[in-house]
Amino acid sequence: MSMEPRVLDLAAYPRRAHFEYFRQMANPYLSVTAPCDITALRRLTQERGLPFFLTVLHCAINAANAVPELRQRIRGEGIVEYDRCLSSHTVALPDGTYCYCTLDCAQPLGAFLPAAQTEVARVKAAPSLDDGADPDELFFVSSLPWLTFTAISLPTPTPADSNPRITFGKFTQEGDRVLLPVNLTANHALVDGLHLAAFFDGMAQRAAHPEEYF
Repeated sequence: MSMEPRVLDLAAYPRRAHFEYFRQMANPYLSVTAPCDITALRRLTQERGLPFFLTVLHCAINAANAVPELRQRIRGEGIVEYDRCLSSHTVALPDGTYCYCTLDCAQPLGAFLPAAQTEVARVKAAPSLDDGADPDELFFVSSLPWLTFTAISLPTPTPADSNPRITFGKFTQEGDRVLLPVNLTANHALVDGLHLAAFFDGMAQRAAHPEEYF
């Protein structure tokens, strides 16, 4: 698990005016959906018989952890930053509902996948919607594998939280390419468009060369 997050010095924080401005808003969230080219990643899962969702999850969470702003959370009147954050993703249950599963995606893909499959099986046997001891350290991840969407609106709490939300849709084949709709929703008090773009760039890079992270 992650170490305790470090507290940022707001006096030296370059986005302090933006932080104060956006955190007062009733809906401070910034949301972008973009298609991610997962052609090479999809091919790898097929050739090696890998679980598709968990492979995409590993790619996305490591791309998110590479962007410091996505590891920042509002705490009280200040900001903390985690060294890395975990994923909390939805797991479908036989009755049509779902539970949450928390995973640490820091290991290489080859070591991550069997450990992740074991944890998914464990939570399905004892399902819960508990976010764990420190919900702030989580990326909230969900999937709509039945729908190829171009935008999505997600439920958010009041007062606003600062956990980024990552949502995958149904991938499509376009010529030789496989495209996956990916949405990233984050609190604008901490995250700007530049940081969202860095996430999508990082995910595209990882998805294009998945064998390098195995």
